Amino acid sequence: MRDFALEAYFSQWEFTAKHHMTASDAQSMSIQELLNLAGEGAQEELEQCWLGYTPTWGDEELRDLIAQNYERIQSSQVLCFAGAEEGLYVAMRTLLQPGDHMVVFTPNYQAAESVPEDIGVTITGVDLRPENDWCPQPQELKAAITANTRLVSVNFPNNPTGSIPSQELWMDIIEICRHHNLYLFSDEVYRGLELHPHHRLPQATDVYEKALSLNVLSKSYGFPGLRLGWIACQEAKLLGEMERYKHYLSICNPSPTETLGKMVLRHGSKIWEKNRQLIASNLDILDDFFAHYPHLFEWKRPQGGCVAFPRYLGAEGAQTFCQKLVQEQGVLLLPPSVYDTSYGPSHPQHFRIGFGRKNIQEGLEAMKGGLSV
Repeated sequence: MRDFALEAYFSQWEFTAKHHMTASDAQSMSIQELLNLAGEGAQEELEQCWLGYTPTWGDEELRDLIAQNYERIQSSQVLCFAGAEEGLYVAMRTLLQPGDHMVVFTPNYQAAESVPEDIGVTITGVDLRPENDWCPQPQELKAAITANTRLVSVNFPNNPTGSIPSQELWMDIIEICRHHNLYLFSDEVYRGLELHPHHRLPQATDVYEKALSLNVLSKSYGFPGLRLGWIACQEAKLLGEMERYKHYLSICNPSPTETLGKMVLRHGSKIWEKNRQLIASNLDILDDFFAHYPHLFEWKRPQGGCVAFPRYLGAEGAQTFCQKLVQEQGVLLLPPSVYDTSYGPSHPQHFRIGFGRKNIQEGLEAMKGGLSV
């Protein structure tokens, strides 16, 4: 497969830049902070954690806690993975064959297109455009479908734009997939970080029988170090095929991860609320920052998630701006090259900024030093 541009860029800068201003996850906790939140008995539960193999499907109680976040899904319809990336990889390898066709919305998380690309799948991109608030147009999705289309891949709240379609538009997408008997792969890792509750969409697998809903503890919960993701799906046969593919990869999740993951999920609503409050506060700070530089930035609040995709208006261009900023000011943003795609237009003046973590003000102060004011 071609290099994962985002991860390659992070390998160079994520742990060396002083100000990580493009993180895609919400604020995390230490194990001690999580144990304090989990309350009485949590310390003993972790100490008693058996360090042997775990079920490939995932711990039974863990899957039950995950299923409680869905309307129509039982624990038997949940398969756990070592993070969302493994889930995406297994789903694409299981669902797609050389010669198949799929539709993917762009810009996106690169793996959504590079894994199918490596399989030998023909891909059509449907572009999300700023003039449409980065939301898809149903007629463009319909036009992209061919006789051998098997899968539509979506991600809402979207990474990198933070867009969320309306409930009506979301159901239009699902009905198009249903009409053509297509699988719908729905990356829902930012669900729970919507700025307004009415923006929260029904999970795809709750409203469509051929949908796969991908989620993880990394993003909206803020626990990427646990490496715990899952896919919920109504099709038992497909879940079984994915479970057998997982035998060649992680095989099973680490038992400490599952033990701590259960603590996270038991208190998931509190964690989401805490993270939404931080995000709302950080967005106020970003609103104020960008308002001071209207000649350099085109900024619009995202609807959900903890990343956004503003436009840079400076003469040197967004790519040079991001590279100079990390080299000279130690401020890490994701440049537009990370989102270059063969399946839609590029957005060469847009960069990704994150706002899910604490101390955003420090990064913005350093960022000012790199502005051509």
